[in-house]
Amino acid sequence: MSKSASTSKPGERTRTAPVDLFTPAKLGPYELTNRIIMAPLTRNRAGPGAVPQEMNVDYYAQRSSAGLIITEGSQISPQGTGYPGTPGIYSQAQIAAWRRVTDTIHERGGRVFLQLWHVGRISHPSLQPNAALPVAPSAIKPDGETFTETGLQPFVTPRALETGEIPGIVAQFRHGAENALEAGFDGVEVHGANGYLLDQFLRDGTNRRDDDYGGSLENRTRLLLQVTHAAAGVFGADRVGVRLSPANSFNSISDSAPDVTFPYVAERLNRFGLAYLHVVEQDIAGADATQGFDRRKLRDAFKGTYIANGGYDQIRAEVALATGAADLIAFGKPFIANPDLPARFAIGAPLNGADEATFYGGDEKGYTDYPFLAPEQAQAA
Repeated sequence: MSKSASTSKPGERTRTAPVDLFTPAKLGPYELTNRIIMAPLTRNRAGPGAVPQEMNVDYYAQRSSAGLIITEGSQISPQGTGYPGTPGIYSQAQIAAWRRVTDTIHERGGRVFLQLWHVGRISHPSLQPNAALPVAPSAIKPDGETFTETGLQPFVTPRALETGEIPGIVAQFRHGAENALEAGFDGVEVHGANGYLLDQFLRDGTNRRDDDYGGSLENRTRLLLQVTHAAAGVFGADRVGVRLSPANSFNSISDSAPDVTFPYVAERLNRFGLAYLHVVEQDIAGADATQGFDRRKLRDAFKGTYIANGGYDQIRAEVALATGAADLIAFGKPFIANPDLPARFAIGAPLNGADEATFYGGDEKGYTDYPFLAPEQAQAA
């Protein structure tokens, strides 16, 4: 399916030629071989010290045929840790381990961005240095429980960051970007989604501050813009992406007017000339994502490359690309179970089903042991 510029409706993005999942795409300084993006997927399989392991190298290498891999969230500091077994990007051992990942992906012709992550209040003292309280824009406790080394534990009330501490948060993100550059990544994605620290600052349900980082939309957006500026200062803005999740209530996050907040954020991000804006369009917590949010309004507010994410299959993805609703499509669960997802899409091959029991933690089972197409099928692709 395709739609040309001559048939575009007012307000739609125009296309000078038909676009599908296998149309090469310009992304910053890079030419992607396809528009099939591997979404960031937390798998909780890093080793001691939050250091990626050899099976992590194999896992990403298997998926190198994606137009772009965006890694699982990688905490920018020990303070940014929210779950057991997630990788970091703050130590030399982590940098060296990630370098094995990036080298292998590049040897196979792939591209990879690292997702920079600080969870904010979505943590627990048992995961924090010196058993400290997690930090947040405001001292508001999330609902529910979180995973720790000893199992599920109730969330605690976080400590509100002092105004004078916020430059230190920006410095953590900058340091994470510097380390990602040293580790050989092609770029970084700033994680401003899914109820983690930067999203907590954006939303009025979690941000009750009365300083320069709270209250008005301009103030609530300030930290995200400062972090994005810091990452762009390391990589160049055209090698930095930002992830948002306007419709998502995951991690007890809310905003009174997401249809106002997030187009404003997208418009403010235009100043950078970013590689992309990556939008989680659904509510991964299972609520009705159509309430109070018009994703087309957000798409139109951002003038650069737009990555759509949210339960897409091949048919929905092709429609989104053909109509200009998205430029690239990120796939999550399909990439978990199908390391050769682009090849399967190319020939219409059946997809492997994902084993949800092995999504988080464990060993190679449900991680690097999903079957590839038979050689003769792969050759046809």
